[in-house]
Amino acid sequence: MARQPAVYILASRRNGTLYTGVTSNLPQRVWQHRTGAVRGFTKQYGCKTLVWYEMHSTMLDAIAREKQLKGGPRKKKLALIEASNPAWRDRFDDLM
Repeated sequence: MARQPAVYILASRRNGTLYTGVTSNLPQRVWQHRTGAVRGFTKQYGCKTLVWYEMHSTMLDAIAREKQLKGGPRKKKLALIEASNPAWRDRFDDLM
């Protein structure tokens, strides 16, 4: 997958802790979270499962979407995940 701006949500488990992030290289960034190479929230709370992502044409668009999601209620994030991934399966393999 070529580098492209993306917004993503990682989860610790179904309906567990959620982490929303933005990156220009989604496969690499998710791998960093999964292996614990990134210190901080995702490592502390075990958010390693990629349950939702959205690609964008520019980083500015991706950042705006991330801010919108982070500023919104948890209920909306859960609805996004359930709409595209009702089984909460790990979507990391979809990136390859």
